[in-house]
Amino acid sequence: MPDGSNLNGPVDTTAAVSGEAFRQCLELLAAEADVQAMIALVLPTAATGDLVTAIGAAAVPIPMAAVVLGQQESVRLIPKIRPGTGPETVPAYSYPETAVAALARAAAYGDWQTAPRGQVPSFPDVRAADARALVRKVLAREGADGWLLPGETAELLRCYGIPLVELIPAPTEDAAADAAHELGYPVVLKADVPGLVHKTEAGAVGVDLRSESEVRRAYRELTDRFGARLRGILLQPMITGGTEVIAGVADDRMFGPLVVFGLGGVATGVLADHAARLAPLTDVDADRLIRSLRSAPLLLGYRGRPAADLHALRDLLLRVSRLADDLPDVTELDLNPVIARPDGVFAVDARIKLAPHEPQDPFLRKLR
Repeated sequence: MPDGSNLNGPVDTTAAVSGEAFRQCLELLAAEADVQAMIALVLPTAATGDLVTAIGAAAVPIPMAAVVLGQQESVRLIPKIRPGTGPETVPAYSYPETAVAALARAAAYGDWQTAPRGQVPSFPDVRAADARALVRKVLAREGADGWLLPGETAELLRCYGIPLVELIPAPTEDAAADAAHELGYPVVLKADVPGLVHKTEAGAVGVDLRSESEVRRAYRELTDRFGARLRGILLQPMITGGTEVIAGVADDRMFGPLVVFGLGGVATGVLADHAARLAPLTDVDADRLIRSLRSAPLLLGYRGRPAADLHALRDLLLRVSRLADDLPDVTELDLNPVIARPDGVFAVDARIKLAPHEPQDPFLRKLR
């Protein structure tokens, strides 16, 4: 190195460095066991040697990017000119920030490629034929808007072993009181109203009902509030504790079904802490999906709180993935909330929408 050089990182060769010395420096650094990638930054001046040519001539076996300050192009390719090598190039960027970002992307992509893929489980208890028959029946129904009725939703989920907390129809106030007494308090009453998406915001749920009088009062409030729009009232045991999450399916017409997972309950729309993966999921995909949330510490055990049953949560996501992969007519599926507790996961509400699946050519140009 020329006199006045700095070797303490970043290496500064000064403007007096020759092209040959610069090439040797690159090769010496690349030979170090601790060096896994390299960025060579040059500012060609009249005092330096041909540093750009030196980058192409260097025998560097590790990933390398170049930064050529003052070049006109945002990025260009410097051909390697070492004898006996094939047509190889080194990307040269005009700014160091761009080179660092590109190298980081390449490193992340390499990590993803070499990571374990995992296995897609078979689930021998899945009743795919029964599920397809149910889907055909719903799609053939006249005047259907695609949304499954509560009983149909529960049946389709049962075909895939997805745990939905029992919903008991309560056609009358007396029936609701009797069912609550038999089930045991506390209980929840839910209004079944076609087209209603957010039950809590609409006042369609009575929660933590602890006596017959509270059940009767909540029943009357629901019938008064929704009137003729009410299709029915359902009773359910109250599930307490744990962390509320959401699991579901969103249909992407380009890539296919996506399995969506995130923080659930009333926080779903506020915090928007969601992640998605393409179906079918492997067991590794499901684990990564769980841990990809910002709120994942709530599920893993936070400040003395017990961790959720991650095995059961993984099983739920894998079964949702299997359903999405088997049934392309499912365009929307929401399990929200799902209560994740140390003793298992409990889906307390579910919605499923169907639409006839039409395979599309992703390369066909058309107006949306």
